[in-house]
Amino acid sequence: MIKHLVLWKMKPMADNRTGRENAEVLVQRLNALKSIIPNAVSIEAGVNFNDTAAAYDVGLHTAFKTKEDLEAYQNHPAHVRIAEWVKSGIAESKTVADFEI
Repeated sequence: MIKHLVLWKMKPMADNRTGRENAEVLVQRLNALKSIIPNAVSIEAGVNFNDTAAAYDVGLHTAFKTKEDLEAYQNHPAHVRIAEWVKSGIAESKTVADFEI
């Protein structure tokens, strides 16, 4: 099983929305991928409620049977649209971990 974890810190204001609003939109768009991308075993995204300085604003946890399935997810047009929106400047930073269990 392949696990793909992503965390984002949102900009305070971007794309005419607050960071919190963009976080909520991002989570909604990511969770919608569940019904669009068939090779994902699971897709779970949420807005962080931890307010410590080390905390990120959005978390994503996905699972795939194979590395090839992860690659297909990352190249799926629906995922690419979300990634391009995030890269357009709504997030300050992102961190990623991919591992096999």
